[in-house]
Amino acid sequence: MLRKTLNVLKRIKRTFKRVLVFYYTFLVKLNSAATGSNLRVNKRSSVTKTTYLGSNVNFQGMYIVGSGKIEIGNNFHCGPDCMIMSHYHNYKDGVGLPYDNTYIVKDVLIEDNVWLGARVMVLPGVTIGEGAVVQAGSVVVADIPPLSIAGGHPAKVFSKRNAEHYQKLKDQKKFF
Repeated sequence: MLRKTLNVLKRIKRTFKRVLVFYYTFLVKLNSAATGSNLRVNKRSSVTKTTYLGSNVNFQGMYIVGSGKIEIGNNFHCGPDCMIMSHYHNYKDGVGLPYDNTYIVKDVLIEDNVWLGARVMVLPGVTIGEGAVVQAGSVVVADIPPLSIAGGHPAKVFSKRNAEHYQKLKDQKKFF
């Protein structure tokens, strides 16, 4: 009897998770400027009306804020609790301290096949190149070149992907 009850509870949990994924995906589609095919949002996420998403984008908890344009390419994956910002307070030339009520707006571009680890923060004006990987907990304050592996605060490139291997997988369309 207990085993039967546990199995029923497991099925209910799986069904509830599917409903949540559907709901979170629906909200991101509704609130973004455009989305490609096969969007999957597994955890609560938020985007802006200036967010453009490619195909096969997977969020595990992404928070996009700001009034600048955010472009995320195809086959993007992120770990939980990531954030992308496209504007910041005017602290340098503002009329108040520590900042005023105006913003400096800078677009963010994330190219195809990029993976952001858990709790990565991407600041305004950054481009992350194709195939780049950003280590968990990193703060990206400057551009990351294609096929780079970067990490830290601020994120620095410390390795590169094997370009030949990367291109072979890309040609074979082996996208996760």
